[in-house]
Amino acid sequence: MFPLSQTSADSLTGSLLVASPALADSPFARTVIYLCAHVPGEGAMGLIVNRRLSQPGLDDVLERLGIDPVPPRRRIALCAGGPVDGGRGFVLHSSDWIGDSSLSVDNSTTLTASLDVLRDIADGAGPRNALLALGHASWCDDQLENEIIRHNAWLPAPPSDEILFGLDHGAKWRQALATINIDPMHLTHQTGRA
Repeated sequence: MFPLSQTSADSLTGSLLVASPALADSPFARTVIYLCAHVPGEGAMGLIVNRRLSQPGLDDVLERLGIDPVPPRRRIALCAGGPVDGGRGFVLHSSDWIGDSSLSVDNSTTLTASLDVLRDIADGAGPRNALLALGHASWCDDQLENEIIRHNAWLPAPPSDEILFGLDHGAKWRQALATINIDPMHLTHQTGRA
């Protein structure tokens, strides 16, 4: 994959992708994805932040990883991060905690795939805001650009801590649309060309 630090002026790294009605019949229906990396023309990687994962639970994940204490002293949201590599976990968190394998997405958000951050969280410490995502979403070459421009599949939007780390997963899609002044009642399932 491509390095997270390589961005350009056209990069959507650090932005939200809000699923449009064009994705209503897909596994991405009503999803909100935080783009952790995007290199125009080369690909992108992101995490779905609004699809709560009921099984396994956080306690189960920590126990399988051998992280104590279980139950943890602190709880974070557990999400289905995407259809790719569902057995791999990523912790998206505020930049007030940095580990050796942490990668800064932007000035306020960091991605960590090591167990250190989960150990600190379970112990009641760690970053101020965090969520654990199992799996991720990814796009190759110009795939994301084509989905945005030609297929009207995604609406780019600015992130907020409430959308990224809030616990009301059911409200995040509407909240993300509100950041770009779109009322979901005015969206149509049809796409077209001018």
